[in-house]
Amino acid sequence: MSKPIKVRRGLNIPLKGEAEKQRIELDQGTQFALKPTDFHGIRPKVVAKPGTKVKVGTPVYFDKFHPEVQFCSPVSGEVKELIRGEKRKLLEIVIESDGKLERESVNIPDMTADAEAIKETLLKTGYWPMIIQRPYGVIADTEAKPDFVFVTTFDSAPLAPDYSFLLSDKQEELKAGMNIIHALSGKTIHLGLNAKADNQLFKSLPHVEVNEFEGPHPAGNVGTQMNKVRPINKGELYWTINIQDIALIGRLFLTKQIDFSRTIAMVGSELKETAYVSVLPGQSAATLLENKLSQDNVRVISGNVLTGKGIGKDGALSYNENLFTVIPEGDYYEFFGWIAPGFNKFSLSRTYFSWLMPKKKYKIDTNF
Repeated sequence: MSKPIKVRRGLNIPLKGEAEKQRIELDQGTQFALKPTDFHGIRPKVVAKPGTKVKVGTPVYFDKFHPEVQFCSPVSGEVKELIRGEKRKLLEIVIESDGKLERESVNIPDMTADAEAIKETLLKTGYWPMIIQRPYGVIADTEAKPDFVFVTTFDSAPLAPDYSFLLSDKQEELKAGMNIIHALSGKTIHLGLNAKADNQLFKSLPHVEVNEFEGPHPAGNVGTQMNKVRPINKGELYWTINIQDIALIGRLFLTKQIDFSRTIAMVGSELKETAYVSVLPGQSAATLLENKLSQDNVRVISGNVLTGKGIGKDGALSYNENLFTVIPEGDYYEFFGWIAPGFNKFSLSRTYFSWLMPKKKYKIDTNF
């Protein structure tokens, strides 16, 4: 294997609250919300109005620009409410679960299916939105083939999940997912690995071309890896897929059942316990926070502290989220704070004396 590709510019923010290598089970609650705002460039059209009974895999809304791209319910139950914002923009479709997880009956083809059959399956089951197209980071065009496919196996953002642990029991699903994406795209997948991690789980995957990366964040971002390996040119289309979504697609074809459940990392300095938990898309943050907060004045984020979305204590997880972060709210003013020596403040330069403790981790609030 060639030498690792080095990312020299960037920054690792040393936050407290990394996820412990443990899996815990939590009640998933009864309220779920699908948010069209999780996807760029779509105009949603609701097909499941309030009062409609749904199952796992029932289409709830579709994209007016591309009616074949459907977004399906992660649970069985009833659509309760449509939440709209300014100019009646659709923000959330609230579904109340009945706890039964009854599933739509869908004919899932075998692993040997051709590209057209795979595409139709991903579209009718609601899995197609997992495939993102570059440039612009929009849902992949169903009528276009990609020039390249990129997948990263690690995330370098603050408190990001360890995918080797998160997917440690999903090797067969990962292999099946890689086979499906290869058959769908007709391309070898460029697989980005962390040069300083144990990558045995990923090195054995089929139809991949491996590239190792090292350096600070954003070394784990798929866009950074694309730029280092094969920068996108005018007129080209690239596909990117989260490594956990690869496993979900593989599970769909292995089990022949629609199942959107995924594992996320619960992290942050304001949680009494950090861990990896199983959730469903649109799950309420309240179910994750029950008896878990060390204090009440917090910022709840679906995603990481740099690019995630603040959702509040009663908000809903984003559709394809892998990280849930809770940090202190910075709603205060620190008078002459710059005069203090700053032993408990992180700085890029030598502004504070904390530069003398390079391995220290910090409890940073939103004022940072």
